[in-house]
Amino acid sequence: MDFVQMFLCFLLCWTGVSAVFNLKYTVEEELRPGTKIANVTADAKVAGFALGNRQPYLRVISNSEPRWVNLSPAGLLITKQKIDRDAVCRQTPKCFISLEVMSNSMEICVIKIEIIDVNDNAPSFPTNHINIEISENAAPGTRFPLEGASDPDSGSNGIQTYTITPNDIFGLEIKTRGDGSKIAELVVEKTLDRETQSRYTFELTAEDGGDPPKSGTVQLNIKVIDSNDNNPVFDEPVYTVNVLENSPINTLVIDLNATDPDEGTNGEVVYSFINFVSNLTKQMFKIDPKTGVIAVNGVLDHEELHVHEIDVQAKDLGPNSIPAHCKVIVNVIDINDNAPEIKLLSENSEMVEVSENAPLGYVIALVRVSDNDSGANGKVQCRLQGNVPFRLNEFESFSTLLVDGRLDREQRDMYNLTILAEDSGYPPLRSSKSFAVKVTDENDNPPYFTKPHYQAMVLENNVPGAFLLAVSARDPDLGMNGTVSYEIIKSEVRGMSVESYVTVNSNGEIYGVRAFNHEDTRTFEFKVSAKDGGDPPLTSNATVRIVVLDVNDNTPVMTTPPLVNGTAEVSIPKNAGVGYLVTQIKADDYDEGENGRLTYSISEGDMAYFEIDQINGEVRTTKTFGENAKPSYQITVVAHDHGQTSLSASAYIVIYLSPDLNAQEQIGPVNLSLIFIIALGSIAVILFVTMIFVAVKCKRDNKEIRTYNCRVAEYSYGNQKKSSKKKKLSKNDIRLVPRDVEETDKMNVVSCSSLTSSLNYFDYHQQTLPLGCRRSESTFLNVENQNSRNAAPNHGYHHTFTGQGPQQPDLIINGMPLPEVRFAPVCSILQPATATSGKGGWGQGKSVVGLLTQPS
Repeated sequence: MDFVQMFLCFLLCWTGVSAVFNLKYTVEEELRPGTKIANVTADAKVAGFALGNRQPYLRVISNSEPRWVNLSPAGLLITKQKIDRDAVCRQTPKCFISLEVMSNSMEICVIKIEIIDVNDNAPSFPTNHINIEISENAAPGTRFPLEGASDPDSGSNGIQTYTITPNDIFGLEIKTRGDGSKIAELVVEKTLDRETQSRYTFELTAEDGGDPPKSGTVQLNIKVIDSNDNNPVFDEPVYTVNVLENSPINTLVIDLNATDPDEGTNGEVVYSFINFVSNLTKQMFKIDPKTGVIAVNGVLDHEELHVHEIDVQAKDLGPNSIPAHCKVIVNVIDINDNAPEIKLLSENSEMVEVSENAPLGYVIALVRVSDNDSGANGKVQCRLQGNVPFRLNEFESFSTLLVDGRLDREQRDMYNLTILAEDSGYPPLRSSKSFAVKVTDENDNPPYFTKPHYQAMVLENNVPGAFLLAVSARDPDLGMNGTVSYEIIKSEVRGMSVESYVTVNSNGEIYGVRAFNHEDTRTFEFKVSAKDGGDPPLTSNATVRIVVLDVNDNTPVMTTPPLVNGTAEVSIPKNAGVGYLVTQIKADDYDEGENGRLTYSISEGDMAYFEIDQINGEVRTTKTFGENAKPSYQITVVAHDHGQTSLSASAYIVIYLSPDLNAQEQIGPVNLSLIFIIALGSIAVILFVTMIFVAVKCKRDNKEIRTYNCRVAEYSYGNQKKSSKKKKLSKNDIRLVPRDVEETDKMNVVSCSSLTSSLNYFDYHQQTLPLGCRRSESTFLNVENQNSRNAAPNHGYHHTFTGQGPQQPDLIINGMPLPEVRFAPVCSILQPATATSGKGGWGQGKSVVGLLTQPS
């Protein structure tokens, strides 16, 4: 690593509490990235530059080439990438990088780094050959300008000389142009004779001044042509003219005149630019080939290029003409056409931030005002507008923006500032720059969580690294004072560090480090701390609770009966009846809820002889075993849980039939609670039935006895033969048929017969039989309307008649209706008419009294 001599100089200028220092360094180009240029902090201390007590000691306000160099927090000036001077400062004698930095003590340091050119480029010609024609009568000393080579390097590393080989007839003369570049002119040193030699070939070499030097070559081809008596001649070899910038097109620059004493075509002169005139010059100017007038052809800009060099040749139209050459130097005169340009040099060009505790004189930004015009046109004055607690402090090349009053963020947190700049041209040009100054808050608020407690439900067997939940804390402070970071406070979960369970990132997102096991850890808690970026930082805590939910990850395990290689053997008596308890299957599952709830079933084997209780796992017989029963039976019992993906365990049960075992002794444990409940239920039912029977009996015996008049009439049937056998009348032989009776009426039929002993009694109202009629020999029919029936809910027997209209039923026996004319009552009882009839007396109204007898 090569370092060029470091120059350290400083200039101390005091204005109030602010100071400006200048540091200057030199460094060669082509240094690799990360190369240390200087220790600015140490050099600034030597120069008396006051630094703060904490890093970063220096804050970069502006950097003309941030892609090349950077200042580290410790104050080291280092390269960011390889510096290529030729890319930015091509053909410029001096190349500088400028940085403005500010210390914590409000002092300004201007750092200038000069990039020293190294000879890393060789000269090159635009073409690989140069062709010129020279008349054989060209006198010794005649000059012909040659197209020059180019070299991106500057100074001594640029092109320094040209050589030609061989050089016995022609020589070279080196000339320096206005921009510092060098060109060569071919000089005829000896008389030419076309008949002796008409063509010459030379090698033209351009060489720079590096150590070691680098060079480039081109082939020079010279053709000797027949002589032309007289050649055009310019009045002056060099002309200098001045032209205002922004001159309109076709503005006259110069009127050239080349004379040729010949007549005719030999004396007719044609003007043109030499081929190697730059493209920019050809765009800015034009020449009339006949008159030699040079005029403006583009927009001249003094700030872009203030001098143009134009090489012109004049050539007659005769054969083998020798051209004449001259140079026109055009100076572009500046006019006040550029307004001042204001640049705010701060971390944010549109907004400047300052703490509300900033003292008076605190530098918050640099202001650089420039004007591309020259002289008085480029002299600028600037001022700060408005009544604001800030002021400008002007220096030679820039101004500082200072705090000039008390700042209070709670009263005002934003200021809009405007800087006005005006040059000294005529008429003067003005420009303004507006920007915002934001007053920042101090770190006086700790972060606060949106919730003091957080809880997350996580399924066990989670993937390590999976997201669990996010906590969030806010800080009303600004900048780093409001930047929140998170960390888990050290604690233990089941004797292990909580950091082996969970971790948190800078965004408050909490992730699981391991897979959780519900059976081992069902819940755990820890605290998360939120810390801001202030100095000193402020913190707050929140509690996080993780609930590990169960997953069906445990297979049931058979515990009863004991298994040997998955098989259990039991014996039952051969005479065991249906429902005999063979054994009870029990299994354990470490999961919870539905994942741990087990159901038992028989999957295969002698399933026709056994059944299992799904809940308690009791295996009982479903059939009796006969004499031809097998000595043993096999079943496979499965216990499966109720998880979303069910897991199961099975047991192979071998059941032996033993004639030696007592069935009563092998019943197994009896459920005493079930027997006790059944016994109590049976006693309660018997007591309830007994109470109902007693109540009905007492009600019938204690009813008031009503008195009726009974008239017994017998009718003889002339053509009907009496049967010697009595036919019993059953309930199924009687059918009531509605008749045309008002709905509000009712019919009471009471029949008594001494010839029958069968009882056909239909009691709707629990009425007492009439006197003289035995209960065992009578049939009582009582039909009433729907309203009457609804009013008597305690009837022993109910039958509802429905029809199209109000009807009273006829009596039908054994499917045959009993004729009215042949209906012979033995005993009839007339009851008073119903209250709805509005009539009294016996047999009045719509009441019907009839006699029903069994046929003899």
